[in-house]
Amino acid sequence: VKTCWKAMPPFRKVGNIIKEKFDGATEVELRKVGTTKFKPHTDEDLVYLDPSPDFCEHDPRTPGILGTAGRFCNKTSKAIDGCELMCCGRGFHTEEVEVVDRCSCKFHWCCYVKCKQCRKMVEMHTTCPHRFPTCPGKLDKFPSISCDDRGTCHT
Repeated sequence: VKTCWKAMPPFRKVGNIIKEKFDGATEVELRKVGTTKFKPHTDEDLVYLDPSPDFCEHDPRTPGILGTAGRFCNKTSKAIDGCELMCCGRGFHTEEVEVVDRCSCKFHWCCYVKCKQCRKMVEMHTTCPHRFPTCPGKLDKFPSISCDDRGTCHT
C-alpha cells in the first residue's frame, strides 16, 4: 500500500524563499512595441515592469504614499519603526517631552476605576522633514526643527 500526499513546507521556509526572490528581482522592459519579449530571465526569477515608489517622500500622484517626514520613530529599533530606516538618510530630531499617564489605578466596588495622573519625562524621536544640501533654517511645518548639511536636526 502506497500513500501520497502533498503538504506545504513550513511558513518560515516559504517566506524566506519569497524574500530571497524579492531581493534578487529583475526589472524587465519590452524590447519592441507590441511584443511581449523581455530582458533575459529564467522562469524561476521574480520580475517587475515598474520600480517601487519611494516611500520616504510624499507622492501626491500616488494615493497612500505620505512619506515618513515628521513621524515618530524608535531610536533603538532595527525594524521598520526604527529611526535609521524610517528617516531615509535625513536624520532625526530628539526632544524631551513630559508625558502624563494614568497610574496607581484602583477598582472601587461597585463599579469604577480611579487612577492618579503620573508625569514623566521621555525622549521622543521624530524624522527630519527633508533632505537638504544646505540647512534650510526653520521650516514652516516643523517650526522647532532645522537640519544641517549632514542631515542632523536641531531645535
